[in-house]
Amino acid sequence: MALGINLSFCVKRWVTPALWARLVREELGLGLVQLSFDLVDPMWPDDVLDKVAADTRKACADHGITLHSGFAGLAAYTFNLLLHPEPAVRDASERWLTRAYAFCEKAGIRAAGGPVGAIAARPDAVEADAIPEADYADLVARLTRLADRAKAHGLTELYIEPTPLRREWPWTPAQARRLMADLAGTAVPWRYCFDWGHAILTPPYTAEEARAEPWLEAVAGDIGAVHIQQSDGRLDRHWDFTEQGIVDPAAVAATLARFGLADRPVFLEVFYPFEETDAVVLDRVRRSVAALTSAFGRD
Repeated sequence: MALGINLSFCVKRWVTPALWARLVREELGLGLVQLSFDLVDPMWPDDVLDKVAADTRKACADHGITLHSGFAGLAAYTFNLLLHPEPAVRDASERWLTRAYAFCEKAGIRAAGGPVGAIAARPDAVEADAIPEADYADLVARLTRLADRAKAHGLTELYIEPTPLRREWPWTPAQARRLMADLAGTAVPWRYCFDWGHAILTPPYTAEEARAEPWLEAVAGDIGAVHIQQSDGRLDRHWDFTEQGIVDPAAVAATLARFGLADRPVFLEVFYPFEETDAVVLDRVRRSVAALTSAFGRD
């Protein structure tokens, strides 16, 4: 398995390609990267995006880095995206994603993805077991259109990241299987970026459900990439592997291999308080990569 890293840990710190590329290769010893759109806003002016794309290509070539995909980060995830209650906001999210695909084309990235959206909370705060069917149908239509746009920008794969929230889609293995069936045959294939830490939370899952295996049994063939994080199983922590938690990298690697996913890239995805010092963040990421290398190898 190839170990890579999502650039989430670089946000507000190592924010230019020259900075993060050198750090990833020379400090972490990695050559596989998932670019976070917390570092590049697709709504920046075209001339700014063109320069960042050119700088990204050069930095990756200079340091021998492969850019696997562009991925929505925390900034985009803050919004409700393709499931916002206002149709005009959903339209704006489609434009945002289309511009993200255009940036990927210019930067030499062939895949993109992230969580797709969240419906609004109800006034009584009751969370249903599924989003309304009308919202689901609209989501499928938008994802189908986005696949057409991705193909026009030269992308070859798109990713949906399931999240453990009842207001988002999909949050269960059955929903994930249904969505893949309804997206079959799109211009660019939709696949899942499976986050191990999302699958093990209680709630929303019961103690029996809070395992990766139900997801892998349902959609292993549709998983194109994996996120790994340390977690206590209570909240979506995105801790690094200097923290104590319930995720065992060797067990993760063995389980992925058992389900035929040994060739999928595995990306460390961790977040830090902005107030933490840069030195502490770099040290903890370096130690986390070292802890994961024995289980997953390096690109």
